[in-house]
Amino acid sequence: MSHFAAQRLENLPPYLFAEIDRKKAELEAEGHDVISLGIGDPDKPTPNHIVDAMAAAIRNPKNHHYPSYAGSPAYRKACAQFMKTRFGVEVDPATQVLAMIGSKEGIAHLFPAFVDPGAYTLIPGVGYPVYSGGAILNDSLSHWMPMTEENGFLADFESTPDDIVAKAQMMIISYPNNPTGVAADPEYFDRAIAYAKAHNLLLIHDNAYCDVAYDGFKPTSILERPGAMDCCLEFFSTSKSYNMTGWRCAFVAGNTEAIKTFGVVKSNIDSGIFTAVQDAAIEAFTGPQDEIANMVALYQHRRDLVMATLDKMGIRYAYTKGTIFMWARVPEGYTSAEYAEKVLMEAHVIVAAGTAYGPDGEGWFRMSLACEDDRLVEALDRMSKL
Repeated sequence: MSHFAAQRLENLPPYLFAEIDRKKAELEAEGHDVISLGIGDPDKPTPNHIVDAMAAAIRNPKNHHYPSYAGSPAYRKACAQFMKTRFGVEVDPATQVLAMIGSKEGIAHLFPAFVDPGAYTLIPGVGYPVYSGGAILNDSLSHWMPMTEENGFLADFESTPDDIVAKAQMMIISYPNNPTGVAADPEYFDRAIAYAKAHNLLLIHDNAYCDVAYDGFKPTSILERPGAMDCCLEFFSTSKSYNMTGWRCAFVAGNTEAIKTFGVVKSNIDSGIFTAVQDAAIEAFTGPQDEIANMVALYQHRRDLVMATLDKMGIRYAYTKGTIFMWARVPEGYTSAEYAEKVLMEAHVIVAAGTAYGPDGEGWFRMSLACEDDRLVEALDRMSKL
């Protein structure tokens, strides 16, 4: 680490996907054909009607100035309309919605907004790496809620020791869950809300995969549940629903007081989303939605293909109800890191070691479904020969 670096960075592991990109580049420089099942970046383009909306918006001189910190009134209104249409949830666009430059940025900024240095956040035993990374960058602490195959990968907040929850200010959950692909039922959300209220915690639900679900399952919003508006914020993103990962456009909705507090941090750190991108996202939220069904059908086809192949390989896996990932057991005799390294160096396929997502990821690895069918088949074939 550079002698110019802040000491807190010593506790921050290298960002998983940056490391994956680095290793991929090294192997490709050596002339190897590398297939990446690592990062979850949709392989299909953003729908044309959204691109067309952006093309028009970028030519509008009114969009060339500083954007609104909180998001344009039109964008927040579209976000509120999305919540009403998709979930039947009523939110006030002026006071209960805030624009995010992607969910990653928003989640990282939760910590300076809501968690004091030295206080705890309860985070999933396996989850998006920014949950723990954001805490480290804020000099606050993380308690990993157990997430195991035995508890259905539902983060066990109720097992948190009393002395830790007494020092906690926030709790994060996410279903459908990255990396496991499992979903939570309404009863679980109700328990989480009751627990958060009993312990005066801000409850965060990361709902980035609310539209990517299989077998007819339709994920819900935690804000549909009784009492959620008293203690919850929920994140939504255009990235996976509309194949807009590079556009960096999302929003958070929920408790009025928390939205106001969050806005204070946001307005001191960034200058908002380019307004033309917001206009394109308005088209995403309010325009034709048939592309989502086509995308989900494609991912379900790939999920089924991967499950059938893993069955033949004798590899167990969690049943994916949502997200664009498969969560599978590492073969006997390997740690997660050892198996990911073996697959990379011998099969030239990138999979993510489960431990990159938290301590309960040991013994597991994650595969992305965001890969063309022929390349996915080839990757699985290479892995099966190891």
